[in-house]
Amino acid sequence: MTVPDDGGSVRVDAWLWAVRLYKTRSAATAACRAGHVRIDGNPAKAAQTVVPGTTVRVRQNGFDRILEVTRLIAKRVGAPAAQQCYIDRTPERRRVAIPQVPVRDRGTGRPTKKDRRDMERLRGG
Repeated sequence: MTVPDDGGSVRVDAWLWAVRLYKTRSAATAACRAGHVRIDGNPAKAAQTVVPGTTVRVRQNGFDRILEVTRLIAKRVGAPAAQQCYIDRTPERRRVAIPQVPVRDRGTGRPTKKDRRDMERLRGG
């Protein structure tokens, strides 16, 4: 694993990319700009640094992942090595993706009683 030269900190966007949460570093930077990344509860900028013990909350696929930084890496590594760099503190019930709201095609009109019942059944109601 590549540890930063100063041994102290790594940019959050580089760390998120290195631990394989985003496919590209620019995607990690865009997530920071969009407000999908929080460090210790505060919105993170891409250049903000992380150190071991920092809590990083990342919004992905409709739910938040809560990660605790254990190791710093600046270069992308394989998946098994990347998983050793953080502890996933996400509650089990949040790891399951939340079902999306049913979408109706535009112009189909108001849902019928059967359509409404089908949508409620999908939502678990």
